[in-house]
Amino acid sequence: MSDAALSSPNRARRELGKALRALRDQSGDTAEEVGAQIGLSSSQVTRIETGERTCSAKAFAALMDLYEVDDDRQTELEDLAKLARRRQQPWWQEQYGDTVSAKYARLLEYEHDATARLDYQTVLLPPHFQTEGYARAVTAVGFAALGPDQVDSLVEVRMIRQHRLRGENPLTVTAVVTQAALDFHVGGLEVHKAQLRHLLEVTRLPNVSLRVIPYEQGENGTQAGAFNILQLPGDAPDVAFAESVAGNVILEAPLDVRRLNRLFRNLADVALDVEESHALIQRVERDLT
Repeated sequence: MSDAALSSPNRARRELGKALRALRDQSGDTAEEVGAQIGLSSSQVTRIETGERTCSAKAFAALMDLYEVDDDRQTELEDLAKLARRRQQPWWQEQYGDTVSAKYARLLEYEHDATARLDYQTVLLPPHFQTEGYARAVTAVGFAALGPDQVDSLVEVRMIRQHRLRGENPLTVTAVVTQAALDFHVGGLEVHKAQLRHLLEVTRLPNVSLRVIPYEQGENGTQAGAFNILQLPGDAPDVAFAESVAGNVILEAPLDVRRLNRLFRNLADVALDVEESHALIQRVERDLT
């Protein structure tokens, strides 16, 4: 097992779950049948396999016996199981646990391990490109009725997420937005101006790409709501998040993720190239009065 695979309890939990699901598939048992034999419900078995639930030492031992796992493989999986049980709280739980929702926490968990993010936005700019003023304006008028302290906390979370764009092993962000996202005066004129100037700066980073779908391609840019796809290291499958007024909807089924990857490619195909997009941002910023 590589050091990278053992670097995160969250990742270890997902890798262990994937391995346990493969073992169950080989056995031919259903989650309900496995649960009945080891004293868990079928939903608990499924949550362990998807990485949403930690596998206890007792359950792990029972599963190894049930699946008749050989000693070498069992030792390898036990390393994962031990790491997955470590009480290591990520920063968003330790500092913002009373504000970050369960769905948002899952996005942050995946994003923490991701190597790349594909981002499509219709009327707002991607979160990793937002200024504090822009992020505050967006958060304050969101779907949830938030108090000032909650808004402050969520804005801080967004600013911390942006640290992934710089430093060691930076997150690669490839974004496509509609021209409307450039034109909306979010937070007022001055905030809007500052946001566009920041956008010009951040999109110069080597790991960042932004392309704009112009109004002339409107029928293409209005076919989907906002979504993002996170690409994970190794052979871990991509995971997608579709945005709605009720928050992020997590999409992990391979068919759903493949469809969104195809949709993202189609949207990128009708967008301006990077240089043309940069020039359009400059024109919009220059024309603001």
